[in-house]
Amino acid sequence: MTDLKLKVTMDLSVVLVVGFCFVLLGNGVQSDRDDKKLQSLPQDQPYRTGYHFQPPKNWMNGPMYYKGVYHLFYQYNPYAAVWGTITWAHSISYDLVNWIHLDIALSPDDPFDINGCWSGSTTFLSGGKPVILYTGGVTMNRQVQNLAEPKNLSDPMLREWVKSSHNPIITHVDGMDSENFRDPTTAWQGPDGLWRVLVGNEMNSHGRALLYRISLDGKNGVDTSSLEKFTKHVLKASFDSSDHYVLGNYTTVTDNFSVDTDFLENGSDLRYDYGNFYASKTFFDSAKKRRILWAWIQESDSTTDDIKKDWSGLQSFPRSILLSKTGKQLIQWPVEEIEKQRTVNVSFKNKELKGGSADVEVSFNSSNLKEADLLDPSWVDPQLLCSQKTASVGGNIGPFGILALASKDLTEQTSIFFRVFRSNDKYVVLMCSDQSRSSLEEGLKKTIYGAFIDIDPLNEMISLRSLIDHSIVESFGGEGRACITARVYPKLAIDNQAYLYAFNNGTFDVNISTLNAWSMKKAQIVSFTKRRKPHLN
Repeated sequence: MTDLKLKVTMDLSVVLVVGFCFVLLGNGVQSDRDDKKLQSLPQDQPYRTGYHFQPPKNWMNGPMYYKGVYHLFYQYNPYAAVWGTITWAHSISYDLVNWIHLDIALSPDDPFDINGCWSGSTTFLSGGKPVILYTGGVTMNRQVQNLAEPKNLSDPMLREWVKSSHNPIITHVDGMDSENFRDPTTAWQGPDGLWRVLVGNEMNSHGRALLYRISLDGKNGVDTSSLEKFTKHVLKASFDSSDHYVLGNYTTVTDNFSVDTDFLENGSDLRYDYGNFYASKTFFDSAKKRRILWAWIQESDSTTDDIKKDWSGLQSFPRSILLSKTGKQLIQWPVEEIEKQRTVNVSFKNKELKGGSADVEVSFNSSNLKEADLLDPSWVDPQLLCSQKTASVGGNIGPFGILALASKDLTEQTSIFFRVFRSNDKYVVLMCSDQSRSSLEEGLKKTIYGAFIDIDPLNEMISLRSLIDHSIVESFGGEGRACITARVYPKLAIDNQAYLYAFNNGTFDVNISTLNAWSMKKAQIVSFTKRRKPHLN
C-alpha cells in the first residue's frame, strides 16, 4: 500500500476534501436498531461532534430563514435518549454553524397530537408569515395533520408558537391507512388560490404521496420554489432509512408530476446520500438565493448505548443543493460558512497536522486508465461491489483514497476510496465508504456503502471531500455528484491518536494532484433559556 500520513489530533473535529423540491419525510418513527448491550463509553464523550448540530442531550431527529435568522426545528424527546414524547425542538443560527437552543416550539399536549408532535414543514404565507404544518399522533395507530403559527411575528427568534383552533386540518378517509399518514410538505399555491400539500401514506405495503388542496386562512401567499414552465422539479421519498428522488416537471393546472424519461427508461435509483442519511428536508435561503438540505443522521451503536451516553442522533452539516450541468441529477456541497471554521493551513509537503481538526482537499488522476479492470455486466449493485472489493483488495486502478479516523497501527480505519473500471467505450468510477474496520468494539453496525459516480476520469479529476467530526464521516465524491455518510465509533483512533492516510492499493500509479488541509475550530452551540418541559396529560 502506498500511503501519505497526516497526523490529526482530534480534540475538536475533522473535515476532508480532495481536488424546488417536494419532500416526503419519515420522521416520527422509531429507528430499527439492535439493543445488544455494549461496553460503557468513555466519560469524556469522544463521539459528540464538533461542528454538526445536535442537542445537549437525549433523542433528536423543518428548517427555514426568517428576518435574518436561520431556524431549525427537529424531533426531540426531552426526557430520554430514546424515541418517545416527541416534540418540535427549536434552535436558531445566524451562520448555519453556531447555534442557540430555544424553548420547545410544539409539545404533545392536545387531543390532536397527544401521542407526539411528529415531523412536518414550514410554509410562508402572504407578507412572509410562517406557519408550521405537522403530523399529530392521536393514538398509536391514527395520525392527523395540524397547523401552528407564531404568537409574535415581530420576534425574529419566533420563540412562541400557537396551535390552530381548527386542528386537525387534514384527516384520513375510509380505506386509507391511518397508521401511516404523516409528514406534510411545505405547501405551494396553485392558480386557483388554494394551497397544495403532499402527505405520505402507505397502501398495500407501497408508499404513496397524497396531494391535498387546502385553504390556509384564505390568504394569498408566496412560494419560494419556482413553478415556471422550464423549471426542473424533484420528488423525494424517505423509506428504508434512505432518501430517494426522481427529477421531472410539475404542471400547476393539472397538478401532475411527470417523471423524466431517463428515470423511467433506466430505472434509475438516485439518492441524496448512499449512506446513513434519512428524513431529509430542504428550505430556500432567501438571503443567499440557495436551497439548503439537512437530514437526520442516526446512531449505529445500540439504544442501550444511547441511554448510557444520554444522547442520540444529529443533523448532517447543511448542504447546498443544485441541479447538475447535465440536468440528470442533483449536486450537493457543504455550505460555504464552514470555511469560517478553518484555522491553520498545511500544504501537501507537510505530513503532520496539529490543532484538533482539519479540512483536507485532495484530487486524484491517473495516466494509466487504459489498464483499468473490466466491469462485469453483473456488477450493478455498487454497495455489494464495495463489500466484495474492499480497500485491502487490490485492482489495477484503485482502490485509492483516504483512511480516516485510523489508529497508528491501522487496526481501526474508516476508508473512503475509488476504483476505476472499463465498460465498453467508457470508464465507470466506483466510490466506497467502508466502516467494517472502523472500531474494535463489537455489536456496532459497520456498514459498507457504495455508489457509482457520473465522472469521466479522462477529462476531469476524481475529487473527494469528507467532513470528519469525531463519529461522523460525510463524503462528497466528484464535486458532490455522489455523497455517502457514515457513523463510526473508534476505540483507539480518538483525539490525538486519530490518524489520516492517503493511499493507493492498486497496481498502477495514481497521482494526488492537490492536497490541502486546514485545522478547524469548534462550533458554539449554547442554550438561550432553560428548556421548558412539555405538558403531559
